[in-house]
Amino acid sequence: MSEHVVRLARVKSSLSAAEARRIALAAQGFGRARPDAAGTRQLNLALARMATLQIDSVNVFARSHYMPLFSRLGAYDTTALDRLLFARGAPYVEYWAHVAAFVPAADWALFRFRMDDMRAKYGAGSDWYDANRTIIDWVRAELADRGPLRPAQIEHDAKAGPRGPWWDWDVVKHALERLWLFGDVAIAGRRGFERDYALAEDVIPATVLAAPVARDDAVRELVRRAAQAYGVATASDLADYWRLKNRRAVMTAIGELVDAGELEPVTVAGWRSGGRPLPAWVHAGAALPRRVDAVAILTPFDPVVWFRDRAERLFDFEYRIEIYTPAPMRRFGYYSLPVLIGDDLVGRVDLKADRASSTLLVQSAWWEHAKPADAAARLADELRAAARWQGLERISVSRWGSAAADLADVLPEARRHDAGALLPVALAPDEPHEPAG
Repeated sequence: MSEHVVRLARVKSSLSAAEARRIALAAQGFGRARPDAAGTRQLNLALARMATLQIDSVNVFARSHYMPLFSRLGAYDTTALDRLLFARGAPYVEYWAHVAAFVPAADWALFRFRMDDMRAKYGAGSDWYDANRTIIDWVRAELADRGPLRPAQIEHDAKAGPRGPWWDWDVVKHALERLWLFGDVAIAGRRGFERDYALAEDVIPATVLAAPVARDDAVRELVRRAAQAYGVATASDLADYWRLKNRRAVMTAIGELVDAGELEPVTVAGWRSGGRPLPAWVHAGAALPRRVDAVAILTPFDPVVWFRDRAERLFDFEYRIEIYTPAPMRRFGYYSLPVLIGDDLVGRVDLKADRASSTLLVQSAWWEHAKPADAAARLADELRAAARWQGLERISVSRWGSAAADLADVLPEARRHDAGALLPVALAPDEPHEPAG
């Protein structure tokens, strides 16, 4: 079914654009059939391929962290994923990996260098930390005395004071988030979508805390994992997977991985910068399927598209979400989701789960280049599967977008509606975002 790219790379040093797409999609788990029933084992395997799972609080159709598993595995029980991610003693934990994301708890030490950088930037010597040092120490002591707590369970007179601009958090929530960025605090789980905070030693295995990873070693390991997750990638791709900002450190890691035989240099047709071929590398374990015949609706925070420059390079797909764009200025809709058919991104759909009417609303639908003849029928089947997965009984398709009429034709059971501007959906107040300063 496939051949290892490392063998291919030793024969020739270039890939076609289609080959690069197939390598990239296979690395992300799209080169295989969906299981008949996805359980814990399949969820863990998919998470291992991605290496991290981004968190986002927008919940128009489904929470973003649920979507990549549906895209790869089809319908699954989200409570099984909740147990893996949120239960006490779960094998995964949240940290600032690719922004706020889940990673294996065993990988906590790989981000110690980032925790140190966060402490240097936002800890002692920064205005907010120095002004609130007493409260920070008090919050840390509360967690030590009482164990995992939600912010609402931590009372302090300062909470009644003015709230800051950082998502309107009170001073206790702000202190918890700083301590989390520093690695002093970890997330012990969530109730609904509200976090439980605990001292790191109460969440992270002692063996992990006792085995710190040096900065250079951690960066090299993260670059290796990014290369494995991407299959084929540029230096910018590899850096973005973990938001590594030190270009020199990334290039050093790439060089060491090439020397170790884990990466092979390659050029990809169409990947150019400044009129020259853009350097790229394939991972030694990457596979080149003869074909990829996937159908999936992707979240904006799926690794396939989360780095917009890479999405344009791989798929000629220009992608921006338009949540913060005024409604009259939106091109594609409030929260449009890329549509993968075969080995290409061929469209986008703006979905909303109207729970009150048990309806999946297709607020807009658009085709891109190279749409296959059966695209509408295959997308319709995926929309039906998405509606069932979310427990929605009906589908309604708007009249907005170049694909809307095609979808209506192949969804005879669907209703039609006029697309209207959606009201903004507020981000959850506890959603992690790095401080602005």
